[in-house]
Amino acid sequence: MIWSDRSEKHKKKIFKYWNKRNKSKQYSRKMNRLFDEAAEIVQYHPYLGKMTNFENVRLKLVRDYWLVYRITDTEIQILTVWDTRRNPDEFNRLLRQVSK
Repeated sequence: MIWSDRSEKHKKKIFKYWNKRNKSKQYSRKMNRLFDEAAEIVQYHPYLGKMTNFENVRLKLVRDYWLVYRITDTEIQILTVWDTRRNPDEFNRLLRQVSK
């Protein structure tokens, strides 16, 4: 399982937002555990996630976030983490970028 730089960056932005909003790191820690648990599930059951229009790229829902990952012959790559409440057009653009 490999977390891309982009996915790590997006996770940090999410955690920073929740830390500021809640004035506590407790929720961010919980979200981080949920992301890690979802990634572990995906590692053992890679085809569990929702299919996309891009070959070998799938989505795993974690609360209000999509964990976007790619299945290769040798590993699972977490490409990004996306807030599902954001603009869907931006999400489609992002999917095209990360699926290359």
